[in-house]
Amino acid sequence: MKNYLSLYIRLILLFLLIFDFQRLLFFIHHFSLFKKIPFSEIFLTYIYSFRLDLASMSLLIVLPFILLSLYLFSAKKIYFVLSKIILFLIFFLINGLHAGEINAYSEWNHKLTSRVFMHLANPDEVVRSADYSMIIWFFVYFILEMLFSIFLSKKLLSFLKKPNIAKNQKKIPQWALSIVLFFGVLIVQIRGGFQAIPININSAIFSKNPVSNDMSINSLYFFSKSYLLYSRSTIDEYIPKINSLQAKQTVDSLYNYSRGHNEMFLKNQRPNIVFVVLESWVADAVSCIGQMKNSTPHFDQLAKEGILFSNVYSTSHTSEIGNASIFSGFPAIPEVSISMQPEKSRKLKSINQVLKSEGYSSSYLFSGDLKYGNIGGFFMDHNFDKVMDENDFSGDLKKGKLNYYDEDLYKKFIQEIDGSKEPFIQCAFTGSTHSPYDFPRKQKARFFGKEADFMNSMVYADQCIDQFIRQAKKKPWYKNTLFVFVADHGHASPNVDFAMNHEFYHIPLLFWGEVIKQEFKGKKITKKGSQADIPLTLLIQMGFPVFDSFPWSKDLMNPLSPEFVFHSIIRGYGWGSANGHLAYQFEMKSYIENTFQDSLKNYEQNRGAAYLKTVYEYYKKL
Repeated sequence: MKNYLSLYIRLILLFLLIFDFQRLLFFIHHFSLFKKIPFSEIFLTYIYSFRLDLASMSLLIVLPFILLSLYLFSAKKIYFVLSKIILFLIFFLINGLHAGEINAYSEWNHKLTSRVFMHLANPDEVVRSADYSMIIWFFVYFILEMLFSIFLSKKLLSFLKKPNIAKNQKKIPQWALSIVLFFGVLIVQIRGGFQAIPININSAIFSKNPVSNDMSINSLYFFSKSYLLYSRSTIDEYIPKINSLQAKQTVDSLYNYSRGHNEMFLKNQRPNIVFVVLESWVADAVSCIGQMKNSTPHFDQLAKEGILFSNVYSTSHTSEIGNASIFSGFPAIPEVSISMQPEKSRKLKSINQVLKSEGYSSSYLFSGDLKYGNIGGFFMDHNFDKVMDENDFSGDLKKGKLNYYDEDLYKKFIQEIDGSKEPFIQCAFTGSTHSPYDFPRKQKARFFGKEADFMNSMVYADQCIDQFIRQAKKKPWYKNTLFVFVADHGHASPNVDFAMNHEFYHIPLLFWGEVIKQEFKGKKITKKGSQADIPLTLLIQMGFPVFDSFPWSKDLMNPLSPEFVFHSIIRGYGWGSANGHLAYQFEMKSYIENTFQDSLKNYEQNRGAAYLKTVYEYYKKL
């Protein structure tokens, strides 16, 4: 047992040191990028990288461990030889990837992704476009990393002497137990621990400086994730086969409306902004715009005092996509989660980045784990001053299965706002309306039957909003604050249970606060739009003509802006306008929902297809 444990630890140490050596070379080659970064932060890259490194190496050591443990048990040299070959191939892979990344980073400004396959498909182009120095440096780093890896493996695995076969054959149970324990530990390492959400690149992101985060994120893990997306998604073959120029002209016409209007609802253009992103708040469950009765009385009251957008839709069905759309105005694409692709999402502008130029401080708070969908990484990449999740809550608080309860989230949120510098944009993401819908105390159930747990969680979440607003009204910053309530995505409800259904994506959007002019209070905007329209709608009210920064966003307050919404569904997309809505499923190659009149079907189907074609081509160029 002792030998097997020693082997396991040495294999882990081997790859940890290789990954850290790669970071050192990255730091040296790109030293100019780190000049303004504190040394303490550079040191932290080695700390924050550990968990993702451990998860990355877990699969790498499977074959070497099995072969070397067989060698220890049987003393058959074939196992030892095979293990050396496997290790060499692994070294070749990870060092080749990293040597390529060091050179590509200067040009791409992000880690190596599956984009490399597009270039390798034309090797002559790679040779012609690459600087000779890049080719030289590639081989320099590749050779250095290979020599280091081979040297280190010889040192760490030198303890493998010819085993005593007779002695080992008496310890078959120990050998079998070692293998079983190894696979058990391996599974935990790959997940990154026992937490509900498996580890992803967010665990290595800790800085506002993208280059520090890129140095921290394990290169093999990042590339593998990118490759899985690249190989798994067959989205290209499903993109409508229509003329790109004609599709773009169709989409351009949607945004070709007069920009100026008089529907300006703010008393002053520099209020504080408080975003509350409501987990899973589907419109059907909100009594002021849906079919349920008395489910959200406190939110309903706020709607009577603010500006309610009653015909807004989420861009997709997951939280990370919803958050990216809300703050960066980017529509969702089927099978694509842009927050999981920092090399692309960093090129999108976010609301807080615009406001930062006006001295706004910013923070984002979630009561659960922000590693999911790389949500935390997305906000750190977009220069939020503070990004906080469950790790920033007091350990004395009672916690639900997935997150801290909404009432405790709002209490901490109030504290964070109190401690922030005005003007500010403060954001909180709730969690109690996510399954398993657990509450900190027993309360009388108001709903029974279909989706009863979710509906009763809505009742609780609504009560927490009331407590939050009551506390906010006591604060000195309250009167100069605009509150924005919006859901991250929809959810099944008693009347809507099909994830392909247009109403599944119907969500509430509410602007509320003392900064809203009296004549706009209680107004309901019925124009059809999406989360992606929030950035432009808000920033135009604040006097920022940011049309070019948010090209996929439209101004919902502008009477001349057209009504349309585009969203992704599972392996398909949805399109809606004032005339109706549709949903197209790729594998079925048919419209599973289409409420447009026959005379308009071709027209609207063409517009939906043109939008998908154009936004996908835009995404590919990011």
